[in-house]
Amino acid sequence: MMKRNSKISLDLLLAFLLLFLGGALRFYDLTDPPLDYHPSRQLRGAIVARSIYYQILPNADPIRREMALSIARSTGRFEAPLLETLTAYTYRFLGSEQLWVGRAYSILFWLVGSFFLHLLTRRVTNPAAALFSLGYMLFLPFAVQGSRVFQPDPGMTMWVVIAAYALLRWQETPTWRWVFFAGVAGGMAVLTKPVAGYLVGLCAFTIVLSRYPIKQAIQSLQVWAMALLMAVIPLAYYLSNRQGNMVAYFNNWTASLAYLLKEPSFYVRWLSFLSDLVGFSSIALGLLGVLLASAQLRPLLIGWWVGYLIYGMTVPYQMYTHSYYSLQFVPIVALSLAPLAEILVRQLNDLQGFWRWSLALWVVLMVIYPAWISITRTRAEDHRQAPQYWAKIGNLLPAEGRIIALTQSYGYPLMYYGWRKVTLWQTSGEQNLAALRGREKDFETAFTNRLEGMDYFLVTALNQFNAQEDLKQALYANYPLLAEGNGYLIFDLTHRLP
Repeated sequence: MMKRNSKISLDLLLAFLLLFLGGALRFYDLTDPPLDYHPSRQLRGAIVARSIYYQILPNADPIRREMALSIARSTGRFEAPLLETLTAYTYRFLGSEQLWVGRAYSILFWLVGSFFLHLLTRRVTNPAAALFSLGYMLFLPFAVQGSRVFQPDPGMTMWVVIAAYALLRWQETPTWRWVFFAGVAGGMAVLTKPVAGYLVGLCAFTIVLSRYPIKQAIQSLQVWAMALLMAVIPLAYYLSNRQGNMVAYFNNWTASLAYLLKEPSFYVRWLSFLSDLVGFSSIALGLLGVLLASAQLRPLLIGWWVGYLIYGMTVPYQMYTHSYYSLQFVPIVALSLAPLAEILVRQLNDLQGFWRWSLALWVVLMVIYPAWISITRTRAEDHRQAPQYWAKIGNLLPAEGRIIALTQSYGYPLMYYGWRKVTLWQTSGEQNLAALRGREKDFETAFTNRLEGMDYFLVTALNQFNAQEDLKQALYANYPLLAEGNGYLIFDLTHRLP
């Protein structure tokens, strides 16, 4: 008994050591502006958090408050602003906006989710395999980068893992305590981001069917209570708070792009994109791990894999263009690798002397190498001068008049740092997406329609501007330059050239 307790203590000590190292890796360079990873998505969260902060700040400048609200309303919101609200109230506690707060909460969410993944894995494999899965979750470079962002995805992933842990405990011991725990965690995952419903719902479905025959499952009060909790928590919010036009979102990102599912190239792009994020070998070995998993673990893994597959097929374009859409895939792979790690550990138990020390060195390298890659990537990007640049652009633009812009990240850097609201001219990527949807317009029609009622045309995406020769020629031929500088052009649309 003493030997067993000592082993458990050592395992937990190693787990907390990995969590500490994983946290230190993410908190490095915490205060760098959130322009390193999908800046449009991060700054959208920052804009929403600022609007909430100005609403709860009693002595806020009324003009600033109204501008913050107006800018926030111009951003499409389809999720409950849980992270943004938590961040705004932390701003209030600190006395000012501190963008690193959103990052810090996301990091903490990821660490909590990783800890619950470790608890889950320990129940279905041996402690060494659980440590392997924890290490994958914490030190995969994509996971490091994607979990230190001002976005709801790390929080959603945390709740998905907690829900899976609670469902596994309910599978072992179907008590009302675990019904409540699983229902609340699953509901919070869907509330944080509705797409979590695919993973949570399919995971719950497969685990319930592994516990009961379908007829008994339908008659179970616990199953209905769990499903009701998972549904009521998000529905109570989304039915009473219109975050955006969900019908329009479905039409834009699912219905209009559904034809991609019939093209083999879509699946090749998706797999190639995933391979860049988590490694093709990890995907292949993870699928093998599903086949080798115990009878207790296999239903959970099947639910997660099938849920992720269905989810990806509902947003086909994002699955090979937006990496954060696959952040929840990291714990799926991490848990799927555990059965293989368990088999490997059994084979390595007999190693002695030199070979045991060689194995220890290999384990250390497995931690150091991805951690070094992550730190190198973080140090390679420095965006500390960006806020001053965008504030300068905002000051250069006339206070009155409507602005259309060909700019980076949907105009969010200018909106956040420059406090200026703009209408967007499409980039080449957005024009290609419009063509995929069958909504491509000729240049003359687009130019006339988009510039109607506008007073100034701002260009900061100069590479895009040079690539769109029609736009470049039309602006220079018809409108005078109001200002020009390092990385920006401002055309005056109110005074047409002769």
